[in-house]
Parts: sequence; C-alpha cells; structure tokens
Amino acid sequence: MTAAVNSFDQVPVSERATENPEALASSQPASAETVIPASLETPTESSSAVSTIELAARDVRLVLTEQREQGQILTTKLNILFVTNGALLTSLNISRLMMIPSPFSIAEVIGFLISFSLLVRAFLPRQVAVSPNLEDRKFLEKYLVLSSDEYHLQMLVNLIETYNANKQRLDDVSQTLRYAAYATWVIAVVMLMHMVVVYFFI
Repeated sequence: MTAAVNSFDQVPVSERATENPEALASSQPASAETVIPASLETPTESSSAVSTIELAARDVRLVLTEQREQGQILTTKLNILFVTNGALLTSLNISRLMMIPSPFSIAEVIGFLISFSLLVRAFLPRQVAVSPNLEDRKFLEKYLVLSSDEYHLQMLVNLIETYNANKQRLDDVSQTLRYAAYATWVIAVVMLMHMVVVYFFI
C-alpha cells in the first residue's frame, strides 16, 4: 500500500494536466493582461452627459460673444451715420441751398427728418437679456436645489433664450440702420442734383 501511494505522488505534472486540465487551469493565477484597471474603464453615461452639456454651453457662450461683437459693430455704424448726416446738414447750411425754396429743398428737409428719426430710433436703449437674471429673487431657491446635470441643462436653456432675445433686438437695430443709410444716400443724391442745377443752370 505504501508503494502505491509513493508511486502516485511521483506522477509528473504533465500527466496530471492531461487527466484533469480544468482543475489545473483553475489553480493557476490569472495573468496580468486580463486585469483591467479601474482608471481604464469606460466612463459612465452620467459623466459623458455632463461633458457633452459643458461643451454645448461653451459653444453657446462663444456665439453670445460674437453677438456682442456684432452689437459693437452696429454701434459703430450708428455713429458713422450720425456724423455723415451732420456733415451733409452742415454743408447745406454753409451753401445756403436749403434757404432757397425749391423742390430740392423740400426733399432735403424730408430726407433729413426721416434719416435722423431712424437714427434716433436705433439709438434708443433697448432691454438687453442676461442669464442668469440676478434680479430674480427666486434665483437661489430655483437653481441651488438642482443637481449638477440639471443645473447645467437649465443654464444651457437660459443661454439659448438670451441669444434669441438679443438677436431680435440686434435685427431691429440693423434694419433701422439700413433704412437710415438709404435715406442718407438719397439726401446726398438730392444735394448733388441741387448743386448742379443751382450752379450750372441758374
């Protein structure tokens, strides 16, 4: 019996593996290649959603910055038209062409009235939308109870609404300045015709 036990203990490992390969595989430690560190795991859906919201909010803020630059350009155009109309009116006063009753003088007066009225309309202050509105007393109660994802989503919605409100205001100013520019061009043409008629045909 002792000899039989000794002979069994001396069986090579290779023969044991051929007899029960599953047991041998389970007894061996797992290789390092199959272990996936936690830092390399794919991000969860929540973190992915947050990053997407932040990127969208960043793009919206860039668009709002371009919108503010467009407002500054419109202000520059408004100043140029004011200076141009002032220069035309000054030249008429110096030449005293407006003092002579004629169809040209009537057209010039009407043109200046229309042009300056449009410029004053474009110059009048308009309500500018901002987000978040700090004048709202319920701001803290409304937003601080939200989670991080909900807060970012709400801010994104507010920024879009702010863009739409300011876009309507800028479109109104831009259209008014366009009409004022047409009126200024008509005044310049009438003045030129008036000068030609006065100095060459009278």
